[in-house]
Amino acid sequence: MPEPIKVAVITDAGGAHVTAYLSALAATDACAEVVLADPDSRWPDEARKRLGPKFRGHYVRLNELLAKEKPALALVTLEARLAPPFIDAALASGCHILAEKPSCIRIADFEALVFKAESKHRHLMLALANRLNPEFVFARQLIASGRIGNIYGLAMHLIADQTRLTRPGYHRQWFADRERAGGGHLIWLGIHWLDLAMELTGSDITRAAGLTANVGRQPVNIEDSAVASLQFDAGFLGTINSGYHLAKGYHSGIRVWGSKGWLHLEQMLDKPLHWSETEGEQAGKIQEFTGSKNPRGYAPFVAAAVTACAAGTEPPITTRDSLRALRTVFGIYDSARTGQATEIPQ
Repeated sequence: MPEPIKVAVITDAGGAHVTAYLSALAATDACAEVVLADPDSRWPDEARKRLGPKFRGHYVRLNELLAKEKPALALVTLEARLAPPFIDAALASGCHILAEKPSCIRIADFEALVFKAESKHRHLMLALANRLNPEFVFARQLIASGRIGNIYGLAMHLIADQTRLTRPGYHRQWFADRERAGGGHLIWLGIHWLDLAMELTGSDITRAAGLTANVGRQPVNIEDSAVASLQFDAGFLGTINSGYHLAKGYHSGIRVWGSKGWLHLEQMLDKPLHWSETEGEQAGKIQEFTGSKNPRGYAPFVAAAVTACAAGTEPPITTRDSLRALRTVFGIYDSARTGQATEIPQ
């Protein structure tokens, strides 16, 4: 094991997934201690409860924390509009960054942070945690090995509940206002699947034609529905359907068709991956992933991020992949606004 590091959690009363992050830090041996920057004093009691002896203090002012504690990694979970200057300050002090998405409302703000992170040789990682789910790792290896051949096409959907948008309490949260969040379902949830599609296929999205709408007509200043046609740099095409449409729960899936077979990922189901190959001993049969039941979501992702910063190893998501995911989302928004297909910068 590398020498465990000190982690700063930078958040406030509106921070997302804070309890999940605290629990993940408590569970990883690569984290030696945690200090908290929370101007609203919303989270100290929860931090003590979840972190136990790892919790070493609470600061109201971030600058005081950074000067006194000198953490190696800052975990930033803030309203998207507020996040960039806090990330900038942590980078200036020498921290690696693990940030709740989207951490900006304009792509230019994140691009500036990427430039600063790279100039300081620091990681800037968005918390796109589905990347380490066992079935996804297996599916990525399946494609990379050539077992389903050259990719012909891809279709994905991530559908959540419309119910949350009907609640007055939700209407007051930053997620419900694009001026505070950067967008709606696509930037909050759909971004996960866009990132997975590119990581799964090893191919960047280079062009997008998108549409967005508020189909549920709730009093929120965000899209609850987004669709896009996508062109990947390997030459194949894909689609995404991203929206709040259900009464409860999720519908999700990523389908990939290739010259030698297909695969279907449904990461939120008990049987999350099926595939078929046209060659080999199992040709024509539908096969099912029965591999690792390792933890999913934030716990392994945060552990991998902390370990990468402690040991100097590869992070679970690179700075450039984090930027790539956000550029794709904002490219789809640009297309929806202009009515024209948008080139995604690489």
